[in-house]
Formats: sequence, structure tokens, C-alpha cells
Amino acid sequence: MTLYLSVIAIAVAIISAVNIVFSTASWYYIIIAALWCTALQFAFDISIAGIIKAMPDRWFGVDNPHYLVTDRERRFYGKLKVRYWKDYVWELGGIGGFSKKVLKEPDSPEYIEKFIIECNKGVLTHRLSYPVGFLAMLTLPNICSLTIALPVAIVNLFLNILPTLALRYNTPMLKAVLKRMRKKEAKQQATVISE
Repeated sequence: MTLYLSVIAIAVAIISAVNIVFSTASWYYIIIAALWCTALQFAFDISIAGIIKAMPDRWFGVDNPHYLVTDRERRFYGKLKVRYWKDYVWELGGIGGFSKKVLKEPDSPEYIEKFIIECNKGVLTHRLSYPVGFLAMLTLPNICSLTIALPVAIVNLFLNILPTLALRYNTPMLKAVLKRMRKKEAKQQATVISE
């Protein structure tokens, strides 16, 4: 979390400094506009997360083809070395009631299934935040929409892409674990029935 907040603070400082140096507006307007756009990004992201959280879990199920991670995509995540940096990505699922930072019940198929559903919800939340972040550009006049709101939206885009990659990287592994658990349960049930 500290890393993300630091990135945001540094980005706002750089965006403000560049605009002040090039006199795109008065210095106090630039600072207020940069903070305003940043606050809007948080508001947009939180609103989207709330809407997605309220949606039925069945729309985000384990077998939903919209959240299928292909082998090609998995190789791409390998090239990006996602497994080495994914744990540094800001995870706010705990605020919504389900943290995806740690597997708390690794032996429970129901928990693993819920984890996958929450990952899928997270993916949609972040993906919707990509374009919505650019709406802040509509709130600033003239050049400031390009020199302040656009860079803030780009930082927001980057900070939403990272968790999307981490969630998509984790999902196939969770599905494999769930599949093994279900096979084991089916074998146990077959053994009990045959006795």
C-alpha cells in the first residue's frame, strides 16, 4: 500500500511541477486540479468496485468463459515475471470483505471457489477502471485536461493494469487446486458409496 501511495504522490508532484514550470495555469490551480483528478480516480475506482461487489457471484463463476486464462496469456505473464512482483501490488479486497492477499483456507474447495470468484470480480473492476479514469479529463478546461487530467488518468491506468495481471496470473493455479480437490472429493464419495 505504501508503494502505491508513494507512486501516486510522486506522480502528482511531478505532474504539478511540470505544469507549474510551463505555466499552464496558476500554481495553486495546478495543485488543486492535480489533487482533484486524483480524488476523482479514487472515487471512480471505489464506485466501480462497489457496483461489481453487489453483482451476483454466479456471474463470475469458476467456469465462466469470459475469465478463462489461455496458455498464451500464461506464457505472457511468465515473460513479465508476474510471480516475482505480484505480492507488491495493492490489494484492497479486504475492505470489501474478502482479502486476496493470502489463502486463508487452502483445504476448502468452497473457499477456493469463492477466491476465484473474487479474483474474477477484481479483474472486471480493474478493467472497467481503465477507461473510466479518463472521464476526469472532462472536468478540467483547456490545456489542463491534457496536461493534468490525462497524466493522472494514465497513472491510474497503470496502477489498475498491475492488479489485473496479478489476478489473472493467480486464477489458473487456483482453478488447478480446485480441480484436484473436487477429484479427491469425488473419489472419496465413490469409495463411501461402494462400501
